[in-house]
Amino acid sequence: MLSQCIFSVKTPIGPPVEIIRHTFSPSQSAKPAKRVSLVAGLHGDELEGLYICHRLMETLKNLEEQNAFKGEVHIYPAVNPQALETGTRLWPFFSVDINRTFGETNAPSLVTEASRTLLEDLKSNSDLVVDFHASNLHLMELPQIRIIKDFEKKLVPLAKLCNVDLVWVHPHAGIFESTLGYNLNQAKVPTLVIESGICLRIHKNYCEQIILGILNLLQQTGTIDCGEPLTKIAPPRIVQPDQVAVIQAQNAGLFVKHAEVGQMLNEGDKIGDLIGPDHVLEEVRSPCSGLLFTLREHPLTGKGAPLARIATEEPFKP
Repeated sequence: MLSQCIFSVKTPIGPPVEIIRHTFSPSQSAKPAKRVSLVAGLHGDELEGLYICHRLMETLKNLEEQNAFKGEVHIYPAVNPQALETGTRLWPFFSVDINRTFGETNAPSLVTEASRTLLEDLKSNSDLVVDFHASNLHLMELPQIRIIKDFEKKLVPLAKLCNVDLVWVHPHAGIFESTLGYNLNQAKVPTLVIESGICLRIHKNYCEQIILGILNLLQQTGTIDCGEPLTKIAPPRIVQPDQVAVIQAQNAGLFVKHAEVGQMLNEGDKIGDLIGPDHVLEEVRSPCSGLLFTLREHPLTGKGAPLARIATEEPFKP
């Protein structure tokens, strides 16, 4: 394993802020068959990607010693190090979401310089990128890959290798245009965005599931050769934009869940209650049958806040 600092800037009172790339490669000097990059920590409160990268580094180190590498794997486990240290989503002191600065033409700053450097390094060293994320403080997510409709044809076959429960193909929106994944895909570097769990927590079962998926992705793309098949990977459910039912709160109150993420629901099944000061304001029930892949975890709920998302077999009409 070779570790290299791709970005470093001095801070007023302490050690520099650094972004490190760890590289695993074949022992021979021949050109690698495939270059796969794994990125985590764009948001400092999303810890599952960091855990996945650390576990993968342990496994890949052993595979490197066994001469199992045919291609290169680059791991960027903490690309927003100050935010990770403070457990915050945004880059500290600047209060900027680095994943909304890629491709931007704003005035230069520490954050935009970091995002520009990371983007160019990935474009130069990657044939395929996986970008790990967890959900926000409010919602629990089943392991899933989200793909903008424009990139569906190229990305869905790769997503099927990653051992996630769901591949959600969704429409393009302007907010995506400043994200890392969008800019890499626009630059013809296929990039998968994995969402799993919830921020500030590590869900070991979800992480282990994704680790198996990434190893399978590396095996199937010829990046590594383990000599024997890995554990069989279950195919994900492919969900188109009209196959997702979104449930929002009709009242403000305390949400108490009755269902669990990953549960198969029938139309009318109870998902939870919205509780007011002296009575139940709303019984939240499923409007359709399908897979519950998003569920609210934070009890404090405003009117219109998301409570759940359900993947359906047939197009859903509210």
